[in-house]
Amino acid sequence: MRSKIVLAVGIALMASACTKKAEGQTVAIVNGEEITAAELNAELANAKMPEGADKNQTRSRVLQAMIDRRLLAQQAKNDGIDKSPEFLNRQRRATEDLLINMFASRQIDTAKLPANSEIEKFQATRPWIFSQREQWNLDQLRFQMPTDAATKAKLEKAKTLEEVAKVLNDANIAFTRQKNKLDTAVIPPNLYGQLASAGRSSEPFIIPIGTQAVASTIVSREPAPITGAQARPIAVAAMRREQASQLMQNRLKSIRDAAKIEYKEGYAPAAVK
Repeated sequence: MRSKIVLAVGIALMASACTKKAEGQTVAIVNGEEITAAELNAELANAKMPEGADKNQTRSRVLQAMIDRRLLAQQAKNDGIDKSPEFLNRQRRATEDLLINMFASRQIDTAKLPANSEIEKFQATRPWIFSQREQWNLDQLRFQMPTDAATKAKLEKAKTLEEVAKVLNDANIAFTRQKNKLDTAVIPPNLYGQLASAGRSSEPFIIPIGTQAVASTIVSREPAPITGAQARPIAVAAMRREQASQLMQNRLKSIRDAAKIEYKEGYAPAAVK
């Protein structure tokens, strides 16, 4: 009797899926899975539409891309990829990142709007972002960061990019040379002074990027100040991000203090002395 009930329920569900129609808030149905107008509108909001583009054509193109993506995702599920440990780990990480980003955005939205005096002080303490902002033209060498201490020490003592190249050649480390630009507005406060002073003396500065590194020298500087009304919204946005970051750190501390965390032997962090 129970098997008949289960079978009946299964048939009812299949019939329900077959009777779905692309109408109302449903703009398409892909093998029984709905794509809603809200989903499509969210995709359109993130799409970079050329100026003057036909809206209907753009909507059709974006919807077709969503359908193709849904088809590939369905096939991946049919192949059992969604049950693999790798997928589950990456899905968990993606979900955590999304939740944290939305949590941070909420902190920014609720952060107190700074006063005019605070905005002016913020700009004054970060001239490389505002009144003294520059575009640096760079000459660079990109290479695999050496692991031996002797080569690293030689790189730190190099006074020119040519000396860096010689150290790399002597150590049989391949490198590529390139030109690049750097906007001083994106340089973190704790690094700006160091990079700016190195640039004035034409000495290279080396920045690790994962297992690689980039050695750079400043060839020339182009003033690109941001002042007045143009600077205010940029300063406010940066201040609110900093506010939100501090709020997040404070919340994390209180949450961590209240949390129950158990470690396997040998995995706990070293005790703070």
